[in-house]
Amino acid sequence: MSFNTALLKENLTGYLNAKVLWVGYSGGCDSHVLLHSLVALRPQLNCEIKAIHINHGLSPLANEWEEHCRHICEQLSVSYTAVLVNAKRKNSSPEEAARYARYAEWRKLIKKDEVLLLAHHQDDQAETVLIQLLRGAGVKGLAAMPQQQKFAQGLLCRPMLNFLREEVYSYALEHGLNWIDDPSNFDTDFDRNFLRHEIVPLLETRWPALKKTLSRTAAHQGEANKLLTDLAQQDWLLVQSDNQVKLDRLLQLDAPRQRNVLRYWLASICRLSLPDTIHLQRILNEVLTAAEDANPEVIWSGGEVRRYQGFLYAQEKHIEPLNDSILDWPDLGRPLALSNNTQKITAKASTGEGLSQAKLLNSKISIRYRQGGESCRPQGRGQTHQLKKLFQEWQVPPWLRASIPLIYVNGELAQVLGYCYCEPFAADKNELSWKIE
Repeated sequence: MSFNTALLKENLTGYLNAKVLWVGYSGGCDSHVLLHSLVALRPQLNCEIKAIHINHGLSPLANEWEEHCRHICEQLSVSYTAVLVNAKRKNSSPEEAARYARYAEWRKLIKKDEVLLLAHHQDDQAETVLIQLLRGAGVKGLAAMPQQQKFAQGLLCRPMLNFLREEVYSYALEHGLNWIDDPSNFDTDFDRNFLRHEIVPLLETRWPALKKTLSRTAAHQGEANKLLTDLAQQDWLLVQSDNQVKLDRLLQLDAPRQRNVLRYWLASICRLSLPDTIHLQRILNEVLTAAEDANPEVIWSGGEVRRYQGFLYAQEKHIEPLNDSILDWPDLGRPLALSNNTQKITAKASTGEGLSQAKLLNSKISIRYRQGGESCRPQGRGQTHQLKKLFQEWQVPPWLRASIPLIYVNGELAQVLGYCYCEPFAADKNELSWKIE
């Protein structure tokens, strides 16, 4: 089977009504062939074609490549976007860091009814299966690259997966295309290049249909992964409580189903990078079976899992207690950035719910964090309670308590943000108020 525009159009059948077809355009042979063939199909398409080039900045030639891609898109009358990324990431290989940076930018880009097209072919798929196999990956990893998946607000598709590299290369030669050859693609210090140039050719001398066979393996594993995902979704309905996992219900499942639903929870619900097999097993061994009064945790590079009062909690990274600085808030009409630099608080004028505008007039408003010994008389309670006891009553996990903003008025605690207003400062039913969120 030779690559041609008619066959490509067949693979695009489900995407012809998209608003935009974005091409991940590196400037290499494969992505150039995809872009060129889409342009040839443009009169038959009902959508706009755009190209996105990610400049990783890893090569001295990176800026020249970006300009090359811009020039090609001008020739083809294709809208062109280039993005410079930081492709260096702590605890990641250059390959992993570059991939992470690319996908992060693509996720920002793809809107509803838009499709990102990538030029992966059958050779890429076979190499990915081998890499995942050598890493000891499970079913999901061995499924390699799906032909279609949900992505950002739209879809990510690989319409060239059933074509061989040599077929794509033949199209490029036939149409006289001018592409970039990245020298790093021949550096066998990289795992994929080592497989491509050293291992796969050797294996093909014994198994000529290797690439086709490995691609079929990926398809089989994709089906198996779909079944495991369906089972995980069913089990999630059993164990879930909001975004947490109810421990007693999780323990009703056997160990393989526990691992399966935990992977689903961490990846699909919490949007975290999955732990490796060792850390996942530690969750089962150390967190699930710890004593009731313990607060066990398992931390890996992409997140952490903790347990509190019969529930499992997951988050991206360990939250360290915030410092004892005091943030003054002189103008409630303007949002205030918190000391962790990831959140802002705002005050909206309201009536009846919130802090009394009259009691805050000409007062000094500040934001602090728990240091210990704080107390509050929650609105409607009639009694003063230690904040520690209130947090226990509200079942706030201990590791989150130090990061909850406390609103102070002239040095007195007025609101525990997200939990209660303190009686002396709370607005009456029909009183003008500030609702702080």
